[in-house]
Amino acid sequence: MQNTRRRRKPVSAETIARFADKGKDVSRFFTNDGRMMGPIQRVNVDLASGMLEELDKAAKELNISRQAVIKTLIRQALDHQYLARGSRVSAKRR
Repeated sequence: MQNTRRRRKPVSAETIARFADKGKDVSRFFTNDGRMMGPIQRVNVDLASGMLEELDKAAKELNISRQAVIKTLIRQALDHQYLARGSRVSAKRR
């Protein structure tokens, strides 16, 4: 015989907020499986107009914001740097 246990529907954030406002315990709704993000810090970057045009063109082609393009490119550059450092370290160990 198969297990016919029904899964519960997820509870909306609004419902959890209402419970919390009423002083009810809402800890059962949180699993702590997620990853905590650090605080976001705003930075200013000066870019040449040509580079800004390239960013805007890339954002339009990808249908994402300019900020998303910048974040993605920075992430890729940092990953590339970490990989290059790792290969240099392992090459020295040989």
